[in-house]
Amino acid sequence: MNQIILVNKEKNCTSRDVINELNRIFKTKKIGHTGTLDPIATGVLVVCINEATKLCELLTSQTKEYIAQIKLGIKTDTLDITGNVLEKQDIPSLKEEKIKEVLNSFLGKSIQEVPIYSAVKVNGKKLYEYARNNIEVTLPKKEIEIFKIELLNYEKDLITFKVLVSKGTYIRSLINDICLKLNTIGTMNNLIRTKQGKFKIEDSYTLAEIKNNKYQALSLKEVLNDYKQIKLNEKEYFKIKNGALIDNLDNEEYTVYLYQDQVVAIYQIYAKDKSKKKPYRIFSI
Repeated sequence: MNQIILVNKEKNCTSRDVINELNRIFKTKKIGHTGTLDPIATGVLVVCINEATKLCELLTSQTKEYIAQIKLGIKTDTLDITGNVLEKQDIPSLKEEKIKEVLNSFLGKSIQEVPIYSAVKVNGKKLYEYARNNIEVTLPKKEIEIFKIELLNYEKDLITFKVLVSKGTYIRSLINDICLKLNTIGTMNNLIRTKQGKFKIEDSYTLAEIKNNKYQALSLKEVLNDYKQIKLNEKEYFKIKNGALIDNLDNEEYTVYLYQDQVVAIYQIYAKDKSKKKPYRIFSI
């Protein structure tokens, strides 16, 4: 069973909880996901099973779309509503035009500070471990990109917006930065991942549905259908299966090779000799 399942993660469980439950359902330890969702968050969690785990890195790099909600007038240590309250302020009176202007100011590339309550490691220790032990640490920063951002609703102390972001973008940190530009404070009140790459929330399944076998898994071939796919004969199959360098005939960043309608390998351009391609991932079939 080498397949991908789109899970609609429920609130108040971790991404690791989802994987643990799927380990039990499918009786395999070889399961991974392609982008952590906070416990408060719901929505698309792309899960790879067995040989499909070799796709985790590739799928993690895809864009992610969220619907996020800001609660104004409150600041917490975790930058979301589940954290300890650090500060409260009167609810500001904002104009929609100003909110839209601030949201649009985040379009494009920028440098974002990683939140202290995250699993990113510094000197071999996860940041949240520093936070829980009240140890000061310099928070790492990284480049992110906002491709689209749109105000959906503003009412009293709640701002709801939709955003399409690059890999590694923390919506909690984005919300904190938005509030700073609005000259107020706020925290993430709710978060839904509506899309990852081409995978949509309406095509995902709850754990209860998966337990009851009411779901449709995706094959490696289906997941990789955005890439050029080439069918191999038997001679070519053994060459590709054994990881041989091949001529770069299509100049595609990634090329997928099939044998008997199953994915055998993904090849990528060889950096040392761009006239060749080398294995990116090879799959057992």
